[in-house]
Amino acid sequence: MTTSTVTPLAVGQVAPDFALRDQNGVEVSLSELTATKNVVIVFYPFAFSGICTGELDEIRDHLERFVADDLQVVCVSCDPMFALRAWADLQGYFFPLLSDYWPHGEVTRAYGVLNERTGAPVRGTFLVGRDGTVRWTLVNGPGERRDFSALTAEVAALR
Repeated sequence: MTTSTVTPLAVGQVAPDFALRDQNGVEVSLSELTATKNVVIVFYPFAFSGICTGELDEIRDHLERFVADDLQVVCVSCDPMFALRAWADLQGYFFPLLSDYWPHGEVTRAYGVLNERTGAPVRGTFLVGRDGTVRWTLVNGPGERRDFSALTAEVAALR
């Protein structure tokens, strides 16, 4: 029997490296990003869904909090790349939307935020430092919109 219980990575753990394709088919790897930047990884359940759209709209509308010379945001779901492309085009998302479609949820599972029952991530947010370790996390349950407000202070502490 599969369970919907998740056990997310904790602060201080090494963030699993990954290489996933973005909405444009470009491969993005965590190790390449952390070579020069801190990285915010935002896992979300489904493209085109209400809460997820609101959260990614917040990132788009306040991009300066998520993308800088020493910071990069990437958003991860188990949606196929082509769905992510259509959603990004519709919503004007010009930051990486990464597809963990196949092998289904492999990266999401490695971060401990795959809901095995639904096959989709829970709302997990991880700040990964340039050294590859998790510096801050926020995990929200189904139907709970995440609050990014604490992220700004956590990013400032890494600078």
